[in-house]
Amino acid sequence: MRIAVIEDNAELAEGIAYRLRDRGHSVDVLHDGQEAADFLSHEGADLVVLDINLPGKDGLAVLRGLRDRGDNTPVILLTARSDTQDRVTGLDAGADDYLVKPFEMDELEARLRALARRKELVFTARNALGPLVFDRDSRQLMDGETPLNLPRREVAVLECLLDRSGRLVSKSQLIAHVYGTGADVDDSAVEPHVSRLRRRLQGYGIRIKTARGLGYMLDVET
Repeated sequence: MRIAVIEDNAELAEGIAYRLRDRGHSVDVLHDGQEAADFLSHEGADLVVLDINLPGKDGLAVLRGLRDRGDNTPVILLTARSDTQDRVTGLDAGADDYLVKPFEMDELEARLRALARRKELVFTARNALGPLVFDRDSRQLMDGETPLNLPRREVAVLECLLDRSGRLVSKSQLIAHVYGTGADVDDSAVEPHVSRLRRRLQGYGIRIKTARGLGYMLDVET
C-alpha cells in the first residue's frame, strides 16, 4: 500500500515512515503543505497521514483541496491541538480520523488499519503481479513458492513501478527510490537496472514500457 506522510517535523515523519516501511508499505514523505497538495493532485496515495500545522499551506487547506476535487482518499489528521472544536473543524473539512500528538506508533498503525478496512482497502504486504507475487516484507518476487533472485536495486525499481502501476514513473522518481532523495546520480544510472528487470519479467507477461523522454510504466497482461 502507498501511504503519504505529510508532517513538517522531520524526525517524526521519518519515524512514521520507518515503521510503515518496516511493515512493507511504500511511503512518500513530504514536509511542506503546498508541495503535499501538488503531490496528492498528481501522484495520489492509498492513505494519507496529514499534519495540520504545515509551512506553505496548512493541513486543513490541503485536505479541503483534496475533497473539493472529489478525492476520497482516507486521511488521518495529526495535530498538537486537543480542543474539541479543532477536532470538529478537521472532521468537517473531510478527515476520516484524528490523532493528537504525542501518540504511540501502535495506535497510529491500528487507526490506519481501521481506515483501510472501512474503505475496503487491502492493507497487505503482498502484491499480485500477474502470475507472480511481490512480498514487501521479505522484498522478494515469488513464482509460486519459488523466489526469483533479483538484485537489490532491481527490487527497488520494481517497488517504485509497482507503487505507481498503470502510471508513468519518471527517471528522477526512480533515482530517488533506488538511490535516495537528493542523491547525486545521473538519470541514466537507472537504465541498466530497468533493462535487466524488463528481461527477467518478459516470460511472465509483465512488461516495462518506455515513454521516451517521460519515463516508464509497468504493464501486466490480463
